Amino acid sequence: MKQNPRLLAVIDYQNDFVTGALGFDRAVEIDEGIAHLVQTYLAQGDHVLFTYDTHGDNYLQTREGRALPVPHCNPKESGWRLFGKTQEQCCETCANSQIHTICKSTFGMAPEDACALGRELPDLKEILVVGVVTNMCVISNAILLQAQWPEAQITIDAALCRGFDEELHAKALDVMESLQMKVINR
Repeated sequence: MKQNPRLLAVIDYQNDFVTGALGFDRAVEIDEGIAHLVQTYLAQGDHVLFTYDTHGDNYLQTREGRALPVPHCNPKESGWRLFGKTQEQCCETCANSQIHTICKSTFGMAPEDACALGRELPDLKEILVVGVVTNMCVISNAILLQAQWPEAQITIDAALCRGFDEELHAKALDVMESLQMKVINR
């Protein structure tokens, strides 16, 4: 295993957030960049985390579902899968022990999932975060990653994050920067 591996955290880059139920045009733009980063990290012996927003048939009865009544990211449907070239990159290497997946039922991963990942990768010094939606799932997971690895440099690549609302996207980047995360490519 590589000494002090890095982690690329790809947050919820799933069909339903790109072209599906909650899709938006700007999300398509980051596919090639994310796929390239995945390939680069794996080639260098680093790790990649894919989070999957995951909702069952009872989604509309949940707190989130009542606030956002748009069924999405059901693992029984294609909207749950990763999008485009990012999906292809993951499938080409799906048996790779460098790839980690976390299914989450709300904006951020469950603390126990972050702790389990922390036990698998205790020596992380750098974590790069990309994905969607910046002001919801990206920020939530970036904070959880920072809590799990308080000495790691958390970097947010703004060019490879997207949100439905540009103003909220920018504000979320500001908040992450205020939490001592490094925001690049704004």
